[in-house]
Amino acid sequence: MNLAALAAEAAARGAPVRAGLIGAGKFGSMFLAQVPTIPGLEVTAIADLDLGRARAACRTVGWDDARIAATVFDGDGDGTRLAARDDVDVVIEATGHPRAGIAHARAAIAAGKHVVMVNVEADVLAGPAIAREAAAAGVVYSMAYGDQPALVAEMVDWARAAGFRVTAAGKGTKYLPAYHRVTPDDVWSHYGLTPKEAARAGMNPQMFNSFLDGTKSAIEMVAIANACGLDVPAAGLSFPACGVDDLAHVLRPRDLGGQLEGRGMVETVSSLERDGRPVFRDLRWGVYVVFEAPTDYAAACFSQYGLPTDSTGRFAAMYKPFHLIGLELSISVLSAALRGEPTGCAREMRGTVVAVAKRDLKAGEVLDGEGGHTVWGKAQPVVAAPDALPIGLAHRVTVRRNIARGEVLAMTDVMLPDDPAVALYRDLVGAVSPG
Repeated sequence: MNLAALAAEAAARGAPVRAGLIGAGKFGSMFLAQVPTIPGLEVTAIADLDLGRARAACRTVGWDDARIAATVFDGDGDGTRLAARDDVDVVIEATGHPRAGIAHARAAIAAGKHVVMVNVEADVLAGPAIAREAAAAGVVYSMAYGDQPALVAEMVDWARAAGFRVTAAGKGTKYLPAYHRVTPDDVWSHYGLTPKEAARAGMNPQMFNSFLDGTKSAIEMVAIANACGLDVPAAGLSFPACGVDDLAHVLRPRDLGGQLEGRGMVETVSSLERDGRPVFRDLRWGVYVVFEAPTDYAAACFSQYGLPTDSTGRFAAMYKPFHLIGLELSISVLSAALRGEPTGCAREMRGTVVAVAKRDLKAGEVLDGEGGHTVWGKAQPVVAAPDALPIGLAHRVTVRRNIARGEVLAMTDVMLPDDPAVALYRDLVGAVSPG
């Protein structure tokens, strides 16, 4: 509750928090837009594959020439040089590429830097291992505040610190079952855009498709499960159609009339009914937590103070109807540097996101990863899918055999490179899986 005061004190001491940003895309640009208005926070270095784009992003968000001239722009391509800079206290990894994110985070930790991991794809692949490395080095490894997983982690922590039992937690999105088969070729019609309009706006079809085809929801729910000790549904996310008024009713155990297989689950709710009609008071852009009163007295207080509950009066929901992604990212940066605390952090490998064939695949084909033409990502408990190919490793790898549409790919079904990301994932899954 005192980050602004701590940052102002740092500014007064002449010791502002110095951030280095790897990846100046949309998330990074939104963060850059806020930096000039936050005393005690500076961005000293930016690394991006396209330095022209990075400088243009700074101008677009309102940076003046003096601020741009005072910032180091590094186009080395892998971000490790930025991670080792003496004038960087906190490294923000915002590339979206899992293998690159893991390498950058480990390089930053080895250099004694805090890490804010915007790259949720990297976090679900190796987050618990990176977090252990950070703890051993005495630095912070953190989720990115403003992104939905960190906001949910905050709500879960609030509920538990108040003495409530968390029943469900997650976010809202636009979902229909047919979306699992959508590819970058036909994604824009679902957003009400033409390909030309999207291209003029600089929108990446594969990235936007990862939000539509269910992959991004799976990644974010697994990140929440791994950070908060929650369970992933055995059959994957079910995306129940649900508005904010019905969260406590729908997201409770089945034996009590809800749609969850048990207590303590992650789930994403849809803003569309299965016939395509909009859900009343949907949560498409927001996050939620459903919690249970531990006593009759607490349940009575729910009613007395106007908290919406289910029909039993024991389950209630809190929600935030929006998230501002990069505009809120400074919360994580300041918390890591000034408090030594993460805004959510991977603790254990509860879930994984497995690659499912979008269509029949032939031996010799090369997978194109998250949001692409070949596979989509499905959330699964790790113990149920120890040998499955994670979506984070399903990019630019060759298929060894024919795969039917809807089939979950195994790690042995593709030619995986021998690199640290693969080894970290195998170690994490091996430590969880029986035998």
